[in-house]
Amino acid sequence: MVAKFDLTDDSVVVIVGSGAGGGTLAHELGKKQVNCVVLEAGKHFTQSDFENDEWNMFGKISWLDKRLSAGEWSHTKLNPHLPAWMVKGVGGTTIHWAGVSLRFQPHEFKARTTYGEKAGLNLMDWPIDYDELAPFYDQAEKRLGVGGTTASGLARLPENNHYKVIAAGARKIGYTQIGRPLAINSAEYDDRPQCQQIGFCLQGCVIGAKWSTLYTDVPRAIDTGYVELRSEATVLRIEHDKTGKPNAVVYVDAAGNQQRQSARVVCVAGNSIESPRLLLNSESSMYPDGLANSSGQVGRNYLCHSMAFGFAIHQKPVHMYRGNAAAAIISDEARNDPSRGFTGGYYIEGLSFGLPFVSAFMKPGEWGRDVASAVDKYDHMSSVAIVGEDEASESNAVTLHGTEKDQNGLPIPVVTKTFTDNDNALARHGFKQWTALSEAMGAERVIEMPITPAAHNMGTNRMSERPRDGVVNKWGQSHDIKNLFISDGSQFTSSGSPNPTLTIVALAVRQAGYIADSMRRGEI
Repeated sequence: MVAKFDLTDDSVVVIVGSGAGGGTLAHELGKKQVNCVVLEAGKHFTQSDFENDEWNMFGKISWLDKRLSAGEWSHTKLNPHLPAWMVKGVGGTTIHWAGVSLRFQPHEFKARTTYGEKAGLNLMDWPIDYDELAPFYDQAEKRLGVGGTTASGLARLPENNHYKVIAAGARKIGYTQIGRPLAINSAEYDDRPQCQQIGFCLQGCVIGAKWSTLYTDVPRAIDTGYVELRSEATVLRIEHDKTGKPNAVVYVDAAGNQQRQSARVVCVAGNSIESPRLLLNSESSMYPDGLANSSGQVGRNYLCHSMAFGFAIHQKPVHMYRGNAAAAIISDEARNDPSRGFTGGYYIEGLSFGLPFVSAFMKPGEWGRDVASAVDKYDHMSSVAIVGEDEASESNAVTLHGTEKDQNGLPIPVVTKTFTDNDNALARHGFKQWTALSEAMGAERVIEMPITPAAHNMGTNRMSERPRDGVVNKWGQSHDIKNLFISDGSQFTSSGSPNPTLTIVALAVRQAGYIADSMRRGEI
């Protein structure tokens, strides 16, 4: 039986967003027989909507509502209206992700303790540690089907040629920690098929071998009979009663009509741009600076990883586009070793782009012999992303534009980002090592590409031990308001070096138990 809740039903948990955080949370709460309404701004795509075509799918699923880039990162000039690359649709960015599933290292939960105080920055320790999250990482790896982990029991995916070329170069320069922890089935698992090595992972998996809440957690949540999904439901604000406790969520439905859903608990999982934007847009006479913002930290400390992208052109064909988008993942540099000239670490992650994206991203807006000669050897290319820890700063933030409004009359978000000297040193070191790795394999040419719109968006509603330092506590629960939760990557206190999805899922599973128990005890 499919659940259908009345707009006046104030017993429900309203979850804003259906991606890694929101979709997982809805499924877990549904299994615990908690009534939930999931409001998703995007469409409800099916796998039949997916196309093995980069540009068509970019236009179909990307979040292209107007945003503004600011600060000294390259997006201010190259992508002024596209600071982030994420999906607007049921399943969120789990439709688009490459499946890379890495755990935070213990020291990455303790940024302030590990790296020390740094002038002009806002480094802080998480109010939880690795040991506390470890059992939930186990659950997340099992849920996602991460190959090569004890939790899933799945073997790693077979090594395509792109993997072999990068791994061989890594070994030549002394690297030994080479893996492929992907949430993509190497064999039939959890009612999902074995990967067929189609290669268009970033455009949505047409067969469902890659984990996505679109066709796992969201439909399973609905099947519990306790969860209702409303797609094309754009949330405008969260309302509260005279005591200041949130009691409703106002949204615009698919027909353009404004609706008001009553709520017992509100969980915000819209992503690290839309989640703080929603809290800031929910200001009132009681909360003049926005909801849950007594600390002034809502929207602050925006993180997106210190990144570099590079291509190498080899003497013989590589055919990097054959097989999974994510190839070898090298962990040797993920350690914290300040002797390298920076704190924190990074991963070297093989990541293939299709020919249209290579042509567009290699040197945006440019053409000529330099670009054409590289594109002409597309089948000889290998490609990586350097993904490293990004330092928290209050000046890196999501704020509301003073005058420009979106289609619903709300201020558009402004995403301000300037990388620190440490961030830049890390990225330079990563590209240097990529160059050495490629040249060890006889590469004829190594090309650095400008970073693409941010795909790993974190921070902006961070966890903290003390209310004055952040937005939520160790459970993702607002310091200010007991029945308001943050359930996405915006609750991250630091970025760490790993891709964030596995940690978002682990936190959502953990949070669901806390919410259900608190509701049962009448605490929220």
